[in-house]
Amino acid sequence: MKKDVRSLTHDELISFFESNNHSSYRATQVYEWLWKKSCFSFDEMTNLSKNTRELLKDKFVINNIKIDKIQKSSDGTIKNAIKLFDDSLVESVLIPFENRTTACVSSQVGCSLDCEFCATSKLKRIRNLNADEIFDQVSIINNQSKTYFGRPISNIVFMGMGEPLLNYTNLISGIKKISSNDGLGISPTRITVSTSGIPKMIIKLADEPIKLNLALSLHSAIEDTRTKIMPFSTRFSLLEILDSLKYWYKKTQRIVTYEYIIWKGINDDFKHIESLIKFCKKSPSKVNIINYNDVGNKFFIPADSNSIDNYVQELMINNIPVTIRKSRGNDIDAACGQLANKITN
Repeated sequence: MKKDVRSLTHDELISFFESNNHSSYRATQVYEWLWKKSCFSFDEMTNLSKNTRELLKDKFVINNIKIDKIQKSSDGTIKNAIKLFDDSLVESVLIPFENRTTACVSSQVGCSLDCEFCATSKLKRIRNLNADEIFDQVSIINNQSKTYFGRPISNIVFMGMGEPLLNYTNLISGIKKISSNDGLGISPTRITVSTSGIPKMIIKLADEPIKLNLALSLHSAIEDTRTKIMPFSTRFSLLEILDSLKYWYKKTQRIVTYEYIIWKGINDDFKHIESLIKFCKKSPSKVNIINYNDVGNKFFIPADSNSIDNYVQELMINNIPVTIRKSRGNDIDAACGQLANKITN
């Protein structure tokens, strides 16, 4: 089986060309085609000789992703069904706002966690995405943004399918390519990694030289409630998670965002509000209240507006930054928690 050329480092490409009696600068040309220009065909590398291109085709492949289907929401959101080289499918989303566009990217085929409110958790985890597949999603959405909205993407969120920190090596490798001047040149400060909370990986991420933004899918600062919502979290106590978030802030000086959905009869009372406030005060943070997007679980009913207002008021009184994120793409199952390979024409 031929090797994917994009799995090679720049130095490995140099060694390949030198061992085949080609000038080492060819590696730089190929590297630019692959990452800066997102080229998926050796034949399109027009500044290489035909013999060089034939050599590459003889030794390597480019296992690029392809858009299988596109679905457009009434609010401008675009959902892509992405087919990988092995015919696996993931979904990624382009979310337009008035002054920016955001790419929501997947990191795994399916998911190994069991968050009850999330449609993706009902899918079996097949495999991790490779670094180049992560890169390709961003590149494709960036081109879509230019085509449909006349501007490149401004932000990237790893809030698509899968738990990013369980695909750590490929995640970081993909982000380095995305942020590199040899790639898309998007600043890491515009990239957010959303996790369900894996303490040792949060600590590892804090130690990375590239400084990203971190979001934690919290939903309750009461242990019993959180484990009902996210059963896997019995493996990681809130105290362990909090310790890793304190370390995160100490190393990065970047506050964490707590993603928080409010459900009727689950976490919509003042006991949960008070617990969240106490949790927030233990490490610099802000709260992003997210609208619940139905995934067919009758246990989860969106809280009424009064309950949401109570959260916002109490958080503001306690000087904890809070925003309410409006759902986008609900009508095409592209909103938060709805990605489950249900795209239609």
